[in-house]
Amino acid sequence: EKLKSSSVGYFDLILMDVQMPNLNGYETAKRIRNLSSQLSEIPIIAMTANAFEEDKQNALNAGMNGHLAKPIEVAKLYEILNDILA
Repeated sequence: EKLKSSSVGYFDLILMDVQMPNLNGYETAKRIRNLSSQLSEIPIIAMTANAFEEDKQNALNAGMNGHLAKPIEVAKLYEILNDILA
């Protein structure tokens, strides 16, 4: 809802927790990708304790641009941010 009510460019990226109440991060990412505006193109990074290759693939299949396993390694976070935002 915050993204939908914002203007394009207000947010640079979404760090998406995969396990949320009511609606998980995968479904939320799919809904964002289905928006009918440029907001659907915002980069989304999955953040989850699930660190298997299957989990990474699930994030990518849901339309996310990357995957970070918890606990977050700051160097890895910076690397992903640099790749996506640079």
